[in-house]
Amino acid sequence: MTSSARPATWIDADDARFPVLGVPFTLCGLGDAVERIRDMLMSGMLHQVVLANAHTLNLAVDDPAYRRVLAEADLVLRDGVGVELAARLAGVEAGHNFVGTDFVPELLRRLGPRDVRVFLFGGEPGVAEGAAEVLRTRGAHVNVVGTAPGYGDVARVTRQIRAARPDLLLVALGNPMQECWIEEHREELGVPVSIGVGALFDYLAGRVRRAPQWVLRLRAEWLFRLVVEPRRLWRRYVMGNPRFVWRVLRSRRREQW
Repeated sequence: MTSSARPATWIDADDARFPVLGVPFTLCGLGDAVERIRDMLMSGMLHQVVLANAHTLNLAVDDPAYRRVLAEADLVLRDGVGVELAARLAGVEAGHNFVGTDFVPELLRRLGPRDVRVFLFGGEPGVAEGAAEVLRTRGAHVNVVGTAPGYGDVARVTRQIRAARPDLLLVALGNPMQECWIEEHREELGVPVSIGVGALFDYLAGRVRRAPQWVLRLRAEWLFRLVVEPRRLWRRYVMGNPRFVWRVLRSRRREQW
C-alpha cells in the first residue's frame, strides 16, 4: 500500500537543505542524488522530484501556491547557475548541477541493471515516442512502458499511466504546469517517483538543438537558447535573470539584518 507521506530521512537534520527564495534545495553530488532516488523507488511511497532553476524560482516568488508545491517536494535539485550563485553568496558548497537534459538520461543509466519501468508524458504528439526510442537505444535496461502527449483528456492520461504501472514518471509540461500536475495527481497515479523534465523530450527527439560543447563548457547554454529562440525566451532571460539576482541579493540582506 503506497502513501504520499514523506519518509523521515528526507526531512531530518542530517539532510542538508539550502533555501533559496523559500524553496529548500538539496545540494549534493550526482551519486548521492541517484541513491536518494533509488531509495525512493524501493520505499513503497510516492515522491516528487523537482529540478529548479532561476526561472522556476522567479515563477515561485510570483505564485505562492506554486512555491508551496516546490517547497513540499521530496527532493529539489538545482538546474543552472542561479542557485549556485545564491549558494556561493551564502558561503555554501553548491554541489552538482542537475541540468535535466543530462541528468535524467544519466539517472536512468545509473539505475540499471534494475529494470526500471518508465512512462513519458508531455510534449506535442509524437515527441514522447521519439524521446522514448532514444532512451531505449542509450540503455537496454530502460523499460519505457508507455508514452502520452501533453494534450488531451486528463482522466484518460491518468488511466493510461496507472495501467502501465511505471516506477518512474517523466512529465514534460514546462514550469509551473508540470510540478503542479504531479502534485495534484500523485495520489491517483500511484507512481513511486515523478519528475518534471521541461523540454527534455524535445531535446531527445531532436526537435530542439542542444548548445555546442564549447558553449556548455562556458556555462552559457541559456545564452545559446536565447539566441535560438529569442521571441519565446527573451522575457525569461533578459528580464528574468536580473530579477532573480536582485531577489537573491535582497533576500541575503534581509537574512543578515
